[in-house]
Amino acid sequence: MPSAYDPLMARARDLAILESVASLVGYDERTSMPSRAANWRAEQNSYLARLLHERATDPQIGLLLNEATDDVKSQPADSEQRANVREMQREYDRAVKLPGDFVAEMSRTTSLAEHAWAEARKENSFAKFQPWLEKIVSLKRREAGYIGTTTGNPYDALLDAYEPGEVSANVARVFDALRPRLVELLGKVVGSSRKAPIEIFERTYPKTLQQQFARIAAEAVGFDFSAGRIDESVHPFCSGMAPGDTRMTTRYDENSFGDAFFGTLHETGHALYEQGLPKEPHAGQPIASSISLGIHESQSRLWENIVGRSRAFWQFMLPKAKDIFGPTIADVTLDQWHFAANHVQPSFIRVEADEFTYNLHIMLRFELEQALIGGQLEAADVPSAWNERFKKQIGLDVPTDAMGCLQDVHWSAGLFGYFATYALGNLYAAQFYEQARKDLGDLDAMFARGEFAPLLGWLRSNIHKHGKRYRAADLVQRVTGRALSADPLMTYLWSKASALYGV
Repeated sequence: MPSAYDPLMARARDLAILESVASLVGYDERTSMPSRAANWRAEQNSYLARLLHERATDPQIGLLLNEATDDVKSQPADSEQRANVREMQREYDRAVKLPGDFVAEMSRTTSLAEHAWAEARKENSFAKFQPWLEKIVSLKRREAGYIGTTTGNPYDALLDAYEPGEVSANVARVFDALRPRLVELLGKVVGSSRKAPIEIFERTYPKTLQQQFARIAAEAVGFDFSAGRIDESVHPFCSGMAPGDTRMTTRYDENSFGDAFFGTLHETGHALYEQGLPKEPHAGQPIASSISLGIHESQSRLWENIVGRSRAFWQFMLPKAKDIFGPTIADVTLDQWHFAANHVQPSFIRVEADEFTYNLHIMLRFELEQALIGGQLEAADVPSAWNERFKKQIGLDVPTDAMGCLQDVHWSAGLFGYFATYALGNLYAAQFYEQARKDLGDLDAMFARGEFAPLLGWLRSNIHKHGKRYRAADLVQRVTGRALSADPLMTYLWSKASALYGV
């Protein structure tokens, strides 16, 4: 390649090394850091954020980008060189709009806020978290102002960080079309006379045995433990921090099998994507990272739900579960276990929600976030706004803030604009899986034999290997031959509801 491209990629690699250090520090903070280290860790995070911002906004990168753009313009539009320059330009343009002091302040505040949130959630005290939420909302409003948007909606500046090119008006149209279809189906399922034997999942499952079984499942679907690990945290997450180092966390409840298991399978889906990205040959380059949180979420939801809650999956995994948990589930049949894994009931906690109600949680949060950033809602009014909307949209009276507006870590981490990607991920997942079945044949028969490699290989070839080569909408069109649609998701859900609930 011409002279400017290689120095630009060298800068990208240096930035990625520093980012991986920051990720490692953040991972330690959430999994094993002593609580009394929180204040100093906030200073460490702030220092690293400032240093990263200074490096990422170096004017020399801007000069290299100008030259490299000319250098690669003769390359095909979807070449790795064009994609790398395009995505580095995008990130540079966003970064230079943010003052370094602001970036450091945001990092310090969110680091401290995460610890305040964990304590507030534990104590069910929104009052403890409210001052931090006020600070973060103020900072995110400033960030949206710095970035700017052509739509006039400040929230779009934040959404674009996670789902490049997407705008809230389009997301709202998708959600508005999806909501009545979900509500109709949910009403039929909840009204069915058939009830899942959920008590099976509420028996006693010792934590050590859950850890053992979760590892077996993660390995079975393809997670490489020589390049990753599982730990515990207050809120499950995955961090693909470096080539050969992808880590995930979960949390355990000894009287709720599904929480940790499906949470682990969810994070395994994220981790498989991270391990499938072309990091080794392109370390640090944009082409080696994910294109959007929606696409990332499609991988976690696909493995957690479409695969992990299928009868075929448990045809293979239930005997292994019986070997580990012994008398606890000795009396359980495959049909009973499969039905329990697909229990549908409106509930309070998003990460524990079934497939039929999950997207309703996302829509509620999406609406509240827009109101907070737009100034129509203040932090002090979040609990009442949350409870009112939850009752109206999901039909339940929220008993505590810990089960309501304090349930997720995202706001304390400053991740406004993030939540819509969860629902988009469900839509992407169903459409990708529909295409995979057309291309690969009888996936259920493969899963029943413990053969998950064909599906993982298909995902690696069609999605993972591209990294940021294509934007999300283009990738969906390329892989499935059509634009994103709610039809595959609704077809999948109706099929499951018919088989299990007779609707």
